[in-house]
Amino acid sequence: MSDRFVIQDVAISGVSVLTRLPREDERGWFERVYDTEDLAGLLGARTVAQVNRTYTKRQGSVRGLHVQGPPSADAKIVSCTRGAVFDVAVDLRRGSPTFGRWHGEELSEANRKSLFIPEGVAHGFQALVDDCELLYVHTAPYDPTAENGVLATDPAVSIRWPLAVQHLSKRDAGLPALGSASEGIAL
Repeated sequence: MSDRFVIQDVAISGVSVLTRLPREDERGWFERVYDTEDLAGLLGARTVAQVNRTYTKRQGSVRGLHVQGPPSADAKIVSCTRGAVFDVAVDLRRGSPTFGRWHGEELSEANRKSLFIPEGVAHGFQALVDDCELLYVHTAPYDPTAENGVLATDPAVSIRWPLAVQHLSKRDAGLPALGSASEGIAL
């Protein structure tokens, strides 16, 4: 048990919600976003390969649903450091009992939550307010040849986005429906 994180599993195997526990005093607070020892139960033998940051200007914007396949499949920890987002994980793992199911979680600077997303699970989010920043900790470097994903508005997945989906990039709008990936990602 960590005094830096509360870890809660969700209905999709391997996906967890992390709540960061700050240390506060009269000056303010300090919180750990990542810790190899405290998160060893989630990470196993994985190591951090990249840390990325994204900024989304407009409320309603959706990014994703992205996943990297082998040989560059990666797990990630996603944290919102400014604003608030509806963060989504969709299971695309071949043979998984929760294949095609999704889990959504509000991440915000106020609630200090992060989402741990294992290999083979697609990720996307919707900005709930203007000016959102996210921090991603990845276990593999970005590999454009391993890039995959599912359309965020795919009726087969039926994500209940809190706001009307807006501002999809051309790339994200062109992602396939789940039916195109019906066999799933072999890991």
